[in-house]
Amino acid sequence: MSIRLPAIASAAALALALSACTATPVPEVLETSAVPAAASAPETGEATPTPAPDADSCDATGWTTPGMDQRAAREVRDRGSRLLAEGTVGHDAEGRIVTYTVAAGDAPDAIGQRLCIGNAGTLAELNHTRTIHPDQVLRIFHDPSLPEVPYYNPVNAPAGFQQIPYQHTLEAMGTAADADDVAAVRRMWTDTLSGMFYDEGLVARIQQQIDTSDPEVLRQLFS
Repeated sequence: MSIRLPAIASAAALALALSACTATPVPEVLETSAVPAAASAPETGEATPTPAPDADSCDATGWTTPGMDQRAAREVRDRGSRLLAEGTVGHDAEGRIVTYTVAAGDAPDAIGQRLCIGNAGTLAELNHTRTIHPDQVLRIFHDPSLPEVPYYNPVNAPAGFQQIPYQHTLEAMGTAADADDVAAVRRMWTDTLSGMFYDEGLVARIQQQIDTSDPEVLRQLFS
């Protein structure tokens, strides 16, 4: 019996060691790459900041349409020469863009993109023409101190009004005004155009400006 004791003791020690190993579980190690990045970031409740508008984008100032709005006059700006809009801008004494000289191949929509002008097709209407041509000086805004002469139809024109003769006369007066031919402008107004208007108040205001014989005023009215 004394010969087997060491063997029994060894076997008991081995069994005790094995039971100790199996009784203590090995903690599972998680790979950090398996955890989504979003899950590890605590929620703060703060909104994602909106990127600042591009300073070169028309959205930074808002689009405008040519007319009498002086606020809009401040928003028009030159974003630089580009395809189909390679003309030259003109400024007033305060540095505002007030004219655009058309270059060969220019198109109204491209000019609008360059100057941040929405509905740029109204540039032709504002300048009493259906089309634009090279070297034409386009006014960007109507002078609010002067009466506005509509291009397509006079104010209060009835149904069936003869639009084409009205526009042809207006265009001829614009050409004469550009040439500083005051006498021709006055003659066409007296003989033809004034009789096509239906608003007597507007006729009186236009007549008052024509009586000044100021070529620049006549260009503003008819060119």
